[in-house]
Formats: sequence, structure tokens, C-alpha cells
Amino acid sequence: MDKYSLSERDICTKFITPALRNAGWDEMVQIREEFSFTKGRIIVRGKLVTRGQAKRADYILDYKPNLPIALIEAKDNNHSVGDGMQQALGYAEALDIPFVFSSNGDGFLFHDRTGASNPREVNLGLDAFPSPADLWTRYRAWKSLDTEAEQIVLQDYFDDGSGKTPRYYQVNAINAAIEAIAKGRDRILLVMATGTGKTYTAFQIIWRLWKAGRKKRILFLADRNVLIDQTMVNDFRPFGATMAKLSTKAKTIERHDGTSVDLALALDGKRRIDTAFEVYLGLYQAITGPEERQKLYREFSPGFFDLIVIDECHRGSAAEDSAWREILDYFSSATQIGLTATPKETEYVSNIAYFGDPVYSYSLRQGISDGFLAPYKVIKVHIDRDVSGYRPEKGQLDRDGEEVEDRIYNVKDFDRTLVIDDRTKLVAQKVTEFLKESGDRFQKTIVFCVDQEHAARMRQALINENADLVAENHRYVMRITGGDAEGQAELGNFIDSESKYPVLVTTSRLLSTGVDAQTCRLIVLDREVGSLTEFKQIVGRGTRVHEDTSKYYFTLLDFRGASSHFADPDFDGEPVQIYTPGPGEPILPPSEGGDDPSSGLDGDEIVLINPVDPSGPTSGGERQRKVYVDGIGATIVAERVEYLDESGKLVTESLHDFTKKALQKRFASLDDFLKRWKSAERKQAIIEELADEGLPLDLISKELGKNLDPFDLICHVAFDRKPLTRRERAENVKKRDVFTRYGPQARAVLDALLEKYRDEGVLNLDDANVLKVTPFTAMGSVVQLINAFGGKQGFDQAVREMQDAIYQETA
Repeated sequence: MDKYSLSERDICTKFITPALRNAGWDEMVQIREEFSFTKGRIIVRGKLVTRGQAKRADYILDYKPNLPIALIEAKDNNHSVGDGMQQALGYAEALDIPFVFSSNGDGFLFHDRTGASNPREVNLGLDAFPSPADLWTRYRAWKSLDTEAEQIVLQDYFDDGSGKTPRYYQVNAINAAIEAIAKGRDRILLVMATGTGKTYTAFQIIWRLWKAGRKKRILFLADRNVLIDQTMVNDFRPFGATMAKLSTKAKTIERHDGTSVDLALALDGKRRIDTAFEVYLGLYQAITGPEERQKLYREFSPGFFDLIVIDECHRGSAAEDSAWREILDYFSSATQIGLTATPKETEYVSNIAYFGDPVYSYSLRQGISDGFLAPYKVIKVHIDRDVSGYRPEKGQLDRDGEEVEDRIYNVKDFDRTLVIDDRTKLVAQKVTEFLKESGDRFQKTIVFCVDQEHAARMRQALINENADLVAENHRYVMRITGGDAEGQAELGNFIDSESKYPVLVTTSRLLSTGVDAQTCRLIVLDREVGSLTEFKQIVGRGTRVHEDTSKYYFTLLDFRGASSHFADPDFDGEPVQIYTPGPGEPILPPSEGGDDPSSGLDGDEIVLINPVDPSGPTSGGERQRKVYVDGIGATIVAERVEYLDESGKLVTESLHDFTKKALQKRFASLDDFLKRWKSAERKQAIIEELADEGLPLDLISKELGKNLDPFDLICHVAFDRKPLTRRERAENVKKRDVFTRYGPQARAVLDALLEKYRDEGVLNLDDANVLKVTPFTAMGSVVQLINAFGGKQGFDQAVREMQDAIYQETA
């Protein structure tokens, strides 16, 4: 057998897989081949949406399902045995896999990322691949697992038989948490971006600890009813009758599959607790409060729970005076796991000080890079009143006939202390204009306003701008805020991808955290967002990909400059420890207010403890008076669109510029491209390669409005060469009369192929299958037509010469 002629896949099948089998690896359970562990970055320019290439490992070796310990990168035999190692090490780092191999079919190069081997890299023969037991022994030593810890780490994941498997970063998070707990750590922090499946991750952690008998009674805490209810009927469903909600109100919930289920309750009408359950889920607001009688959690003994999982733990859990912390301190003997997308790190409050450094982090930037999360484009809109401020004319009266205080009002004042209705109408007009121009006025949209009163005015302005659709259904525009029962009742419909209404929702903070709005395509910011934590939560409302409805990106329409947070060096970086209180030192109450339920300033949160509307009484007990000024107008002075580039930076870039930059990265010069094009036997192969890298030339051509041959599109966009049309290229070939040496039938075939190129843009002219369609079928059979060229080799040669002639002119 000539190894050099074998493909990479042949090398895997004939040499690598047999070597693994001989070493004792089970093909059905332990070996995964050609494993794609990312989805491929979603690339957006204009209305063009494509995916880049997914990252794919040739082999992942699991000691048990979802416990990966080795990775192999294969190359064909034209490469050396170690040529795949650098690529493999990059994959292994992302997958947190310690043992890395590369192979070309002659043997293996082994790299030990644990550092325990000396030397770190060593060559192995095909018959010397380590057995599962050998690598597991090394893994145990690396992780310092004793027998008891090993038993927990080896506990099976839950498998519902559907074939659903956790994503690679979920496996990393679950395994990191389990290993930390197995080794005795009792405070765990997991940082995972919104939309990456924190609840599913939490379920697998709880399931494995529960099944292993390590944790027998579990409490799952969240701060929204909808989160608890959906968790019970979806991710936590396998717990079945052992699970109950800490609530007195019975509720029937509909599952994703259309079936319904009644939630089991752990409280009776007199708020007495049934302690027979093993898994409890509850709102922290429902089990505590400022008065002693509200502190329901005290009905449990302090040692009742073995494990407590706190969802969205950035929301005040680290502040010593918060309701979360009160519960956590009471059950201090329990292992506590905090889940958050945005660890709260300020001068005053630190989750890391409480939970310790995260055992695993998966950022928004990484999620977008991997293609699991939707990227965004940002439209920054500048209104004249915001840019230059507003100073009332002398004697200017407000709506109530009172004189407006003479000072300069700026963006911080608008809709908080001073209301310019024309400005509100202008924002509503712009939002509506965007929806109309997009061609889809039913994009789920959240408009974030300053407070509930502003949300009510914005709702009215949007209704007036969209009167035609409101006439069809009054729920097209709705306000959903903490003080609006009718609006709150529609929250479930808004986040349900199957429900058409409501479409446009105005709010201030109710939808800024924790709401799983998968189909949200437009987020409008018409209020300042002072906290980076809250800004990341707001962005998280749009980052879920929803392939069923072709939602691959979302748009942030920013009227208040809030998107300047994207430039913050801490935006989506690793959490930074800012303040670690020493023994006996207090953690001061947060001073930033407004993004924390415990601050009492978040009017839209469903918080049962002294809810206060930001537009309601101030600390002095008096309502903040708003000044309404009519008839002074507002106009848009500037607008620009920014996109995420491949490194996660926002750039102002057109589709043309994006394509040019990407093509120049692929081809160093025009000469480089011409050589590559001329030497490629299949021109289509170059086009397919570019499509895999997120440059589908047919879609780009359509979007740019240029009906060009891919060759001319590349030359024109990347190297500013004047393009020729396909018709011009075909005519030039005819003028040069390059077919004279062929007989009549062969010339007729070549003429017809040239017309296929001219009229339909067919590039793979050397594919004999093209001879099976008109007009060739009228000329003779495929065999007859190929024989007119003296056989297949002659046909291929003739077509290649024709293609060379087509692309002979480049100017």
C-alpha cells in the first residue's frame, strides 16, 4: 500500500483507529471521530449572514461519556508525525484536555499538558498508544483525586436517550465544579455568558452529585417566577416527584413539546413546609423579607440542605446586607454554587470575595467567537438635544404653566427630570423606521426606558407610529413593567417564540436580566446604563441564537451612548478582583444603586420586599416632579452602524470593506490570486474554501448589486481591477477562436459550455455531469460527446484550455 497516496481519512481508518482499538479503546463509547466542538462564528455585514468554519478535532477520547482525557490530530502521510501537534494543542486548551497526540499513520507524537511526563513530548510507535487505564491513572494523579473523589467524578451524566449532549464549555464547567466539590471545596463560582445554558449546566452538576449520594437535599434559588417554573418543567424535569417549588400558588405550565404539567408545591395554604422532598426550587423573595414572619427559610434547620445553587448570583448575593446573603449565611454548612453571567466586582461588592475565583469562565466574546451566541451590530443615533443640551428661553413655561428653571439640561435629565415629548416621538419614529426598512415589523423588540412613566409614554408614541398594526392587534405594542399587571401577564407570550404578540415591548428594568427572550432581534436603549454589569445583562437579552426562526444576530439601537461600555477594557474580560475584605471588615452597601434588588431602587423587578419605583418617592418621601416642555422639537444629527470584527471589536465597516480586507488576508496580492486561480484544476474549490471562511461570493455579489463572475468579483473588490462581465469574457474567447483544432461535434460542445458560463455562471465546466442536461442531450450521449475529444483526458484538457482563455484578460 502506498501511504503517500492515502487521504487523511484513509490514514485514520486504516492506521489510527486500529491502533486505538488494539490499545483497548471502545469505539462505541470512548472514541469520537471528526468531532465539531464549535458551531462556526456567525459573520454579519449588512443583511448578509454566514458562518465561519467550526473547529473540529479528528479524535476525542473519553474515559467515560463527557469525560474527555485525550485528543488526536491526524494528518496524511505527506506530513510528518508531529505536524498536527500545534493545532491539537490549541484545541486541547479550549477543551481542557490534558493528553494530546498527533499522527500521520506512522506513529504518534505524545504531548503531556499536565507536565508530569519527562520529557513532555515523546514519539510512540503505532503499537504503543496508551490504554484508557494508563491515561486515567495519569489523569487521577494530575487532579489529585482520592478514591472517594474519583467515585464522584466518574458519576454518569443524565442521558435522556435523545442523543442530546452538552456543549464543550458546559462539559468543562460541569466537570470543573464536580472536581472542586469532590476535593472538598464548598464555595463555587461559575461564570457563563447569558444564553450559554447555565441552568442546564446546573442541572447536570446537581444530578451527578445527587446520584452519587454526595448531596441529598438541594435548594435552587432564583429571583424570577418564570425562571423557576420553566426550570422545573424543562431542565430539572428528570427529578420528577422528588422536586417541589417553595410556593403556595399552584400553577400549570406548558412544556416546549406542548404538553402541560402541574408544579408540585412544598408549601400548604398556611405556608407550612413539606420536608419530604429532596430538590427544592424557590424565589428568594418568597422565602425571606424584612420582617421575621417572612423569613420562611428559617423553618428549615440550618443543616437541612447539602447543596444550594444560586442563579444570577451577581444580584446582591455578595453584599452582607442583602436578602441572598442572609439565606446563604443561614445555610452556611451547605456547599454553595453561584451562577452568573456578570460577576459583580466593584469597590464595594465582590462575588469573588464570597465564592472564590471562578472554577470556570465562558465569556460572551468566546460564545460569539465559537458561534453559539449571536453577534450584534450597533446603530448609534445622536439627537441634537442630547449632543448640545437644552437651555430654556427666558420665561419658557412648562405644560403646567410654570416657568422652567433656567439651566442647561442634558441627556442625564431627559425623561428623568425634564420631558421633551418631541424627543420621545423622534425615538419612536426611528425605531419604527428601522423595522420598516428591515422588511420585518414583527421582530421582537425591547425598548429600555428611564422609568415606568417614560415606558408608558414610549408605548404611546410607538402605538401612534404603528397604528396600522395596532389596529390588527392592540398587543403589538405593550409596556411590561413591575407596576403593570396587564403587561406582566404578557411576559410569557413575549418570550415564547411561537407567540406572535406582543412584538414591541417598553420597559425600564424588568427585562434587563434573567428573561430568556430567544427571538429578540432588536434592543433599543433610550436610557443611560451606568453599570457595566447591567449593560452586559441587557446585551444578553439578544445573544441567543434561534435557528428555527433564522435569528442569527441582533441589533442594538443606542440613543443614549450606553454602548460606550463596549470600549470598557473590563467588558467581557475575565472577572477582576477589586476588593477583598479582610477578617472583620465590612462589605459596604453598594453606592451605584439601580441594578441591584437590594438597593430598593429597581422599580421593575418583581421584588416583594419594599418595591420602590425610580419615578416614585425619593429618599425624602416626595415624588420627583418631572417638567414637561412642549413644542421645542428634536432632530437626529448623526447616525452610524458598527459591527463586530473577528477579534470582538466594534468597527464601522461596509460589506465592501469587510470583503476587501478578508480577501486581501487570503491572497497577498493580485499576482498571488492569479497564480492560485490559474493553477486550481477546480475553480469551484477556491469558491468553496472562501465560503467556509465566511465569504460566500454569490451572496456577497447579490448584496453588493454586482452580477460578476467570482474571478472578477475578487479582482474588483480586493484589488480594484476593472471587472469584465461574463458576456464580455465569453465574447473575447470567441474572438480568439481557440476551438479551431477540434472537430465539429467537439466545437459544438465547447460552444455550448461557453454559453453555460456566460448565461448561468457555471464554473465546474469540467464536470462531465453537465453533459447530461440540455442542450447537450440533443447532441448525443455523454460517452459520444466525450469520445469527440478522444476520451475523458482529452475532454478535461479542452475544458481547462477554455477556462484559461476565459480568464486570460484581467483588466
